[in-house]
Amino acid sequence: MARIDESLPFIPVRFAVLTVSDTRSLETDKSGTTLAERITAAGHHLAERAIVPDDVEEIRAIVSCWIEDASIDAIVTTGGTGFTGRDVTPEAIEPLFEKRMEGFSALFHRVSYEVIGVSTIQSRATAGLANATFVFVLPGSPGACRDAWDNILAPQFDYRTRPCNFVEIMPRLDEHLKRGKLKA
Repeated sequence: MARIDESLPFIPVRFAVLTVSDTRSLETDKSGTTLAERITAAGHHLAERAIVPDDVEEIRAIVSCWIEDASIDAIVTTGGTGFTGRDVTPEAIEPLFEKRMEGFSALFHRVSYEVIGVSTIQSRATAGLANATFVFVLPGSPGACRDAWDNILAPQFDYRTRPCNFVEIMPRLDEHLKRGKLKA
């Protein structure tokens, strides 16, 4: 079971939050706000926040820009993971992955099942690494964002989490790219 080693320092991570929606604005974006508030409350930095429509090219353009930005360590998107015709976030982002994080989807569905039961099957939540940047694709509900952050992302982005966490491997994510991003 994971635990926090209080003898270690907390190392803040720089996040970007992208809401994918044809109908939301910053004022009405409850899911993006949930993520932004939890990120900053945990002591991390919110480097960017944006809203784009459910459009493959627009989603991919902003995520592509962010994975090239050395001031962003992790991207969390919300929205567009269902099965309707406008739900295209996985299709937009997965081609950018150099490595898929299969365990994230499995764990997300386990956490989600405890809250919403078999309805979790309607989400195509996914994650991976793109240009040494963590990318997480979450559903558009505030509850799903809260559950993913509280139960998966918050512990993994806390350097003090043992036995292991994402922060401790960040300096080595780009070994194949020959450039560093984390400045602790």
